[in-house]
Parts: sequence; structure tokens; C-alpha cells
Amino acid sequence: MNFMQKHNFGAGPCILPESVLSRAAEAVKRWDDAGLSILEISHRSAQFEGVMQEAEALVRELLNVPEDYSVLFLQGGASMQFCMIPMSFLQNSEKAAAYLDGGYFGQKAIKEAHLFGKVNVIASSKERAYADIPCDYTIPEDAAYFHCTSNNTIEGTEMFDFPETKVPVICDMSSDIFSREIAVDKFDLIYAGAQKNTGPAGMTLVIAKNSFLNSVKHPVPSMLDYRVYRDNGSMYNTPPVFAIYTAMLNLRWLKDKGGVKSIAWENRAKAQLLYDEIDRNPLFYGSAAKWEDRSLMNVTFRMHDQAKEGDFLAYAEKNGMVGIRGYRTVGGFRASLYNALPYESVKVLVDCMKVYAEKTVPYADVKPTY
Repeated sequence: MNFMQKHNFGAGPCILPESVLSRAAEAVKRWDDAGLSILEISHRSAQFEGVMQEAEALVRELLNVPEDYSVLFLQGGASMQFCMIPMSFLQNSEKAAAYLDGGYFGQKAIKEAHLFGKVNVIASSKERAYADIPCDYTIPEDAAYFHCTSNNTIEGTEMFDFPETKVPVICDMSSDIFSREIAVDKFDLIYAGAQKNTGPAGMTLVIAKNSFLNSVKHPVPSMLDYRVYRDNGSMYNTPPVFAIYTAMLNLRWLKDKGGVKSIAWENRAKAQLLYDEIDRNPLFYGSAAKWEDRSLMNVTFRMHDQAKEGDFLAYAEKNGMVGIRGYRTVGGFRASLYNALPYESVKVLVDCMKVYAEKTVPYADVKPTY
């Protein structure tokens, strides 16, 4: 039976390289010389301890993580971090935490923080339907910490510059970590749900400055205490073995491709190709209000005639596009261009847009409206 090639633009779980999927599939049946499946292996075995060590080493190498930072592999997704962070760094504090509200996931983080202390939303783009990254804000010098989301997966906006401040900086980098170079030492804590760009769902990566973790003086439940995971090598309880193993394979793949610097060029080229088509195609327009805020990971766009969106979606899916439907509360389209998505897949999507436009209206270049 012949199957049409699929082009996976899904926002999460993310697309993974074919070589990673093959190795992971082999390990499910029989892992290396262990004689067991990776699903059966003891997390206390020497073999899996080697996986943990390599995974941490790859994170440190690829992101140039300073020595005074811990690399943790947790569970619960980024959503668990929404409460773990204020539980540790806001609870019992007289200070307010400063939050940047740039989208849906920022809102979720703010909601959880309110359970533990005072929250100051210092800037928001909610009134503009989150079509841009909030700017022109001031972080109070006495804030407990500053929290932001680097890439808004649903709204299609991304932060490319981060504020200079003496206040501890915490960032949700779930959907753009490993996609571009970052200065880890500008942040006190970075967290990322793996399923956006790191590996399969089930693992959460945390990179945190040890002095920041040690600043917590009040009791925290062991399963929600960063220091417990740090002091136990991320194995206080049984870790997500398969997710960590597959993430390690994915990070190996990224290193073999030349690392973050190399993949960043590829990601920019993919985004440029798609944005160029959105800008000149008479049927489509980009959702982000400012070109400088356009996400390189999650390209969101709509049709001028929204009544045609269902028809175009059906046409694209018929031609092998998967996962381009926009988030359920937003509508339109979203093409996620994660590291493993080939440039050729973006070309196929662009060709779909061109052909559909030619079938609908005479094709003509259209200049961007911003």
C-alpha cells in the first residue's frame, strides 16, 4: 500500500527526526546490550544513569550552560512550573512577582501565581488580542522575580530581546528552546516542556542558577522542590525514562547537525520562506501585528475571506499537510517549524498556498501591510 508523504506542522507533540524515531523504536523492543526494552530498564541501572549523564552534558554543551547552573529533568510539563515557581520564589514573600502577559500560556502562569502571593502584571497585549509582544514596560526593582514567555505558541509571537534587570529572570522557553542561541546567564531559571522542540511529551527541562534555588528558605513539598531534584540527580522518584532517552537522542542529532547556531540558520530560512508567501499571497495575512515580533517557530496566519479557511484546510490536508489548523480558540492556521521539520516540507506548504490562490484568484504579489 502506498502512503502519501505527510508534512507534520503540529504544535506539539513536536516532529522528531526520522533517525531519532528509528533508534527510539528499536530501544522499545530491545535496548543496546541490556537485553531489555528501554521501557523495562531500571532507572537505577548503570545503563540509564549513562543516559541521564549524557542528556545533561548535551544540554550544557548545546546551550553553553554555566557551571553554577543545575540541569533538571522533571515531570508535569511547563504547566507544573506555573505553580512550582511561585510556590518556591513568591510564597511567604512581601514582594510582588512581575509578570509579562504576552499570551495564553502567560495568562495561565499568572493565574497560578496569584495562589501564592502578590502579582504585578507589568505589561499585557491582551487588548490587542495578543498580536504583539508587550513593550515599554519597567520591571520594579523590588520584584520577587520577573516572568516571561519567550515564544507564544498559539498567538505566533516571539521575544528576541530580553530586559536587563537585577531582578531574577524566569522564562518559559517551551517552544523555542534549542531553536536559537540564548545567553543562559541572563536568566535565573529557564523551563521548557519537552514536547514542543526537545523531545516527546512527559519530560520537562529546567535550567536554574544554584544560588537562586538556594534562596528558598521556607518548606516546600519534596515533589515540588527544585533542590530535591538537584540533589538527587533528577531521580528523587522514577523519572520519565523513555522521554529522557528520546530527548537525549534528539539532542545528539542536533549536535551532529552543528548545534544550535547551525539549526538557527535553518529555522530562520524556513520561517522566511513561509512569511514571504503569506505577505505576497492575496488570500492570506499574518496574525502578528509587527514583523519584528513574528515567531520563527509557530507561524500563525489567516485568510482575508475567513469563509474559505475550511476549504483551504481540506485542500492542504489532502496534499499531506498535518497540524496546520489554528488553535481552537483562535482559528485560522498555524504552521510550527520546529527543528526537525525539513525545509522541503515548508516548500510543499507554500506550493499549496500558491496553487490554491491560482485556483481562486489571479495570482499577484501583495506587499505586507506592516
